[in-house]
Amino acid sequence: MSSDKPIWLLTNSRSGSNSEKAIELLERHCREKGFSIEKTIAFPDEDLPDAAGLDEAGIGRLAIFTGDGSLNAAITNLAGWGGEIIVLPGGTMNLLSKRLHGPQADLETIIGRVAQGAVRAVRPLMARCEKGDALAGLLAGPGTSWVSVREAMRDFDLPGIAEGTSEALAETTGGAMVRCCGPQLGREEGYPLIEFTPSHRGIQLDAFHAEGAGEVLQQSLALLKRNFREGPHTRLGLVDEVTLETCDGSPLEVLIDGEPATLPARAKFTVVPCEVDLLATHHGF
Repeated sequence: MSSDKPIWLLTNSRSGSNSEKAIELLERHCREKGFSIEKTIAFPDEDLPDAAGLDEAGIGRLAIFTGDGSLNAAITNLAGWGGEIIVLPGGTMNLLSKRLHGPQADLETIIGRVAQGAVRAVRPLMARCEKGDALAGLLAGPGTSWVSVREAMRDFDLPGIAEGTSEALAETTGGAMVRCCGPQLGREEGYPLIEFTPSHRGIQLDAFHAEGAGEVLQQSLALLKRNFREGPHTRLGLVDEVTLETCDGSPLEVLIDGEPATLPARAKFTVVPCEVDLLATHHGF
């Protein structure tokens, strides 16, 4: 990245790493590498930037320092834009940042790589359903009910955490299970949670289960921490297209890059390329 080119910065105060101190550190790293942050947009208090506004200001690169959900909203809003997006780890899990820059790359490392020009513009594959696209990951099934606990934890809402945990446990063990019906993958009786991980090879499908008190506890702790793969799970396959259905015909609950949505009882998921350039500094996108 040429240091004489200005950038805009998008932040989100509700994201996991977007403290005032963290933003000051980010700005310092940028200054030290010769970048000029011409404008900072604080989402959701301010509107997401659009292509017309960026082009009018002569901005060719937008840095986004938010969690995966806000990243998704911003990237979707810029579909078709001719510029490039720098994804920075500004959330709790930062799955998209890890996908583009490697699991160990921190903020300073990423900015340094971009400053040196050690980047490549890519359009990584996403998991698409009728309610949106997932760049970092998509979850389907009653296990997604743990998102309410996550929100309560973020707000330090102790009664909400207790109530949400009780409800999520009941949903995970007694809610409508989900299964892959096209192609048929895994068990017919379904699972409480199926995870979609998009990559350049397609969608990796992992099914999580909770059978018996030990597995229920292990899976619940994994869901609470959002480290889903710490729970008991089975690799179902690597696909370009899959149809999921709930075993009892009820609506299918999903999390798209961490944001909840509801689909019909049977829903198709496909892979499509991202519709705007993202900068990658790691081979695993």
